[in-house]
Amino acid sequence: MHQGNQTISEFFLLGLTVVSEQQQHIFMLFLCMYLVTIVENLLIILAIINDAHLHSPMYFFLGNLSFTDICFTTTTIPKMLADIQSQSLIISFAGCLTQMYFFMLLVDLDNFFLAAMAYDLNITICHPLHYAALLSPKGCVLLVVTPWVVSNLVSVLYLSLLGLLNFCDQREIPHFFCDLETMLRLACLDTQINDLTILVIGGSVIFIPFTFIFVSYSLIGCTVLRIPSAKGKWKTFSTCGSHFLAVALFYGSIVGVYFPPSSAYSAERDKVAAIMYTVVTPMMKPFRYSLRNKDMKGALRRLLIREIYFWRW
Repeated sequence: MHQGNQTISEFFLLGLTVVSEQQQHIFMLFLCMYLVTIVENLLIILAIINDAHLHSPMYFFLGNLSFTDICFTTTTIPKMLADIQSQSLIISFAGCLTQMYFFMLLVDLDNFFLAAMAYDLNITICHPLHYAALLSPKGCVLLVVTPWVVSNLVSVLYLSLLGLLNFCDQREIPHFFCDLETMLRLACLDTQINDLTILVIGGSVIFIPFTFIFVSYSLIGCTVLRIPSAKGKWKTFSTCGSHFLAVALFYGSIVGVYFPPSSAYSAERDKVAAIMYTVVTPMMKPFRYSLRNKDMKGALRRLLIREIYFWRW
């Protein structure tokens, strides 16, 4: 990137606005949250791989979602923790682009996998007799491969348009990671094309899966209301409610960052919302989606017993 004859090779991440006395507390808090996220998602993936009872479409999607969440948190949190410890604010331009690429890729993948899980739940409750036909192994693979292709194309498009911009002497990024919207505010040139692309392409990538999720849960709600047993209604609503809370938390924080009116922009508010969907939401998803599930708890119990027995001998 050039501004006149000057090549901009690095930026400065300002990170979280905390006083020096609180930095170690913040470091320990986010380190613990990061480790909890990694461990619980890894346990879910291992349980799904090792337990034949979990070899079904629902857990296939859940395993992919857990893998995505591990990568998602790893894209931003370790760098933030390293910056807190080293007091270094520098990130290279190449590093910034790499972080943005994986961040946007994994956010989009989360959208699609949440939609795939809503579709699975919809078929399970509303069309149980057609489950095997509608969610065949080939169909499940297609529902995973297609999001990877689309998300990669969208991320490459964003970065290609960003590469056409020149950046001003202002190189301070008021965030704890390189975010597309924040980077565009540092550009010297008109970013109208970038903004339009984010609105149309980015809006579609978020709006289409969200609409699919909303319609799926609406159909599930209509089906559940026709269940004569109050116990059956409560059990189904409890399962769907856990899923819906995780979805609402994820989409609510994203909309709060990327789709507010420009007059409402606040760097501090963006950081809080970003913490919600980069740290809190990935940590809460396993509790919402699986650790309250009887089959998953049984698989995790068998996995831990097998590992304890192996290490004992």
